Parts: sequence; structure tokens; C-alpha cells
Amino acid sequence: MDDAMVREISITRIFAAPRELVWRAWTEAEQLKRWFMPHGFTVPACEVDLRPGGAFRMTVRGPDGTESPTGGEFKEIDPPARLVFTTTGFDGPDGVPLLEVLNIATFADLGDKTELTLHAVVTKASPEMVAPLAGMEEGWLQSLEKLDGFLTGREVDSSERQIVATRLLDAPRERVWKVWTDPAHIAEWWGPRGFTTTIHEMDVRPGGTWRHTMHGPDGTDYPNSVVFLDIREPEFIAYLHGDPGEPDHFFTTVDFADEGGKTGVTIRALFPSAADRERAIREYGAAEGLEQNMDKLVEYVTQHRTAS
Repeated sequence: MDDAMVREISITRIFAAPRELVWRAWTEAEQLKRWFMPHGFTVPACEVDLRPGGAFRMTVRGPDGTESPTGGEFKEIDPPARLVFTTTGFDGPDGVPLLEVLNIATFADLGDKTELTLHAVVTKASPEMVAPLAGMEEGWLQSLEKLDGFLTGREVDSSERQIVATRLLDAPRERVWKVWTDPAHIAEWWGPRGFTTTIHEMDVRPGGTWRHTMHGPDGTDYPNSVVFLDIREPEFIAYLHGDPGEPDHFFTTVDFADEGGKTGVTIRALFPSAADRERAIREYGAAEGLEQNMDKLVEYVTQHRTAS
């Protein structure tokens, strides 16, 4: 596999439901359909053959209405404590999946609560799978948020683990998109106030890499590495900053809304947990830094519009 690929992730979450209920949500088809897959995705069809060697199959419907098959095979079943299964997806031209992941889910009894630990290891991936694998952790985090909502009956979203900043720019969306995706432009405004940025590589496509170094006011250098997950010009960018094996990684989306000749830009940085978000704010000034970064974007777009 390519060195940029995510090879494994681990997630631990506590659910306010007894272990038997959480186990059923993971192993019964009608319950899996209610939560399995990230926000915006649905599972209109699901079949489960719960035994070692048994298969499960799903039809996944994306936010745009596109449907695709996915599935896997159960390897170990120890109710209600441990579930080991594979997941496959992204069939190639020959019908053979380009991606396979081994998933180990353990369920610890905490009385009326359950501690779930998920460990996912990539066992097969073609070079084209860099972007899907970079989004694997965030996909599971969103799925588990949906599971929490399903188990508790609450409306659950990602707000507790995200930092958001929004600006309305007096420039057309196509121009703002270029300012975000052209290395010559983004090097001029990226980073909080007092920082400068050197762009080493910026390959704006799914699976492409963006490597840059931010230079702090005190001369400290901060290397950064990004993998782009989703690019929809001129509307949307999604990327993973860092690697799930590193402590300070986070998932980011940038939305560009056409506001009648102006452009609304919303950037969301999603951390693996609320605790990770709070640590980033406390130790790195992440929330204020993002606001300053967006202010610099507004100033640069204004100056660039005037100059052009």
C-alpha cells in the first residue's frame, strides 16, 4: 500500500444502553439499517447471516441518491462481548473489491452502559483507496453518533467535537475556490495572524496530498500534512489533517455557497472527540486561530478583487 494510506484506526465510545441492546444493534439487520453508515447515508436493504463464515450484505444510498453494494463476512462471534468481521467495498472493473478491512468490535459491560471499542485494520487496498481510507475514521465516528441517537432516542450530531467558522466574501464562488485551491494564492493568506506558510505540494483531488509548513511569529516551524478526501468544484472540499495514528489529527470540510455574486464559506474542523476538540482549543488556540485564518481570507480576497 502507498505510504499515505491509513492502515488502521481505533475508537472507544461509551453508550447509555445495556450491552445486550448495543450487541443487537450491531447484529440484527433491521437495527443495522437504522445507523450503519455516516450522516447523509442510508441503508435501504440489509441481510445478516450471523455465524462464523456467514455474510452480511447492504445496499448503501448516498446523499446524492446513488446506491452501491457493500458487505463482508463474520469471522468470530462471542455474544455479547466480541464481534470480528470483514467489510469490503469499491468493486473494480472485474467485480473484485478494491478494499477490505478487518474489524474487531468489543463490548464491555458497564451496568446500564456499554463501552464499545472498535479496531479496524486494512487488509487489502488498491492505490485508488487513499481517499476512502483517509475518511475511514470520520465515517465510523459519524456512524457511531447515529448509533448513539438510535439507542437513546436523541437527535445526535457532531457539534460537540467540531469548531466552525463562517464568512461571507464579496467575490464570486469560482474566484474564492481558486484562492483556496491554487498554491500561489493560499500561501499568501493561510494560517493565523503573524504566521506565514510555505507550500511544498498541493494536489487538489481525492487522494491528493497537501504538504505545507506554517512559520510562527517566534520562528517555530509547524509541518502539516493533508490528504484530500472529496473535491466538488466549486462547492465542497473535505480533507484529513494528519494521520489517525497521530494525536492531533482532525477532519475538515469547507463549503462554498453561491450567494448571488458573493460566496458564503463555512469551514468545519471535526476532532475525534469532544475532549480532543477542547484540548486543541486549550493548547493550540484552535478556535481563535481558525477565526483569524478566515479573517485573513476575507482580507486577501478583498485585496485580490481590488487588484484585479
